[in-house]
Amino acid sequence: MQMLTSDLFDRFPTLRFVIPHGGGAIPYHWGRYRGIAQDMGRDIDELLSNVFFDTCVYHSNGLEMLLKTIPSKNILFASEMLGAVRGVNPDTGHYYDDTKYYFDELDMLDPKDAQLIFEDNVRAIYPRLNAHLDALT
Repeated sequence: MQMLTSDLFDRFPTLRFVIPHGGGAIPYHWGRYRGIAQDMGRDIDELLSNVFFDTCVYHSNGLEMLLKTIPSKNILFASEMLGAVRGVNPDTGHYYDDTKYYFDELDMLDPKDAQLIFEDNVRAIYPRLNAHLDALT
């Protein structure tokens, strides 16, 4: 909350935050963040231009909420596959931490949003990685 209401990103315009695990509670409190932005006379998209959320969640409902709440330009694909939760969901036959499965199950991304989430956003916020990947092609 404080990073959005402070001048942090004005003072450090290239600083970026990646908030793991779908942003934790942030999507649940999205109205609060929008209201604060409104009270400040700023657009929430502008305030979030340096804040990103990864998709490391463990069920499709959590991913769906993230995708419906946070703009695609602020979401990075991530998975702890096979790491944090080694168990297999008996209902689906897939590992709980198989994030890609949840995307496939939801089938709610248009190609533009998928390109942002799966590649373009990570290249934009990690310029050294982007340069390395470009050098490989």
